[in-house]
Amino acid sequence: MNISHWPVEDRPREKLLERGAAALSDAELLAIFFGSGSRGQTAVDLGRRLLADAGSLRALLVRTEPLPRIRGLGVAKSCRLYAMFEVARRCLGQELKRNETLRTPQDSAAFLRARMRDYPFEVFAVVFLDNRHRVIAFEEMFRGTIDGAAVHPREVVRACLRHNAAAVIFAHNHPSGVAEPSESDRAITTELREALGLVGVRVLDHFVVGADAPVSLAQRGWL
Repeated sequence: MNISHWPVEDRPREKLLERGAAALSDAELLAIFFGSGSRGQTAVDLGRRLLADAGSLRALLVRTEPLPRIRGLGVAKSCRLYAMFEVARRCLGQELKRNETLRTPQDSAAFLRARMRDYPFEVFAVVFLDNRHRVIAFEEMFRGTIDGAAVHPREVVRACLRHNAAAVIFAHNHPSGVAEPSESDRAITTELREALGLVGVRVLDHFVVGADAPVSLAQRGWL
């Protein structure tokens, strides 16, 4: 049955206008974004199929592989979805604003966990700071397989010079969900600290992001 034939109170748009976006299910929110379904399938049905394929709305949001071939999901709807994903990612990135001062390790950890925990592959990121520990920029610099990301100290040094950073905070995720730092994590941190020390950039911390609270190498006494 076409959505236009549903009771008015059950239609996603009308429900949103009457009760607010929070009253809608994930599939209904996607349906509003799609705008329409296809022959024999409503936009809500399409949303449900996408969510079933991904497992959850968050998993769909952080998806990096091509969207599944589902009837009714053409080029136009796929482009809208990719645009929505990017808008959401940019909103997360704006939680760490330029010139914002990182007051506590907990503030940094909360941002980094929200930004990086759901990637299916390893990502190495850098928060660039000025001499007052105000944020200059956040960059995801290296990406890898589920087993790790290759980190190149020369590229990190170059980025620090480009941003004129006085200090940095490193972060990378463990797709397994276990945030315990490995020996290689400690080794690359030491290598990066020594390389950046040659150009006067301080390494304040390195967070390992997993399913639970990120682990700080500084708090472990490894920096």
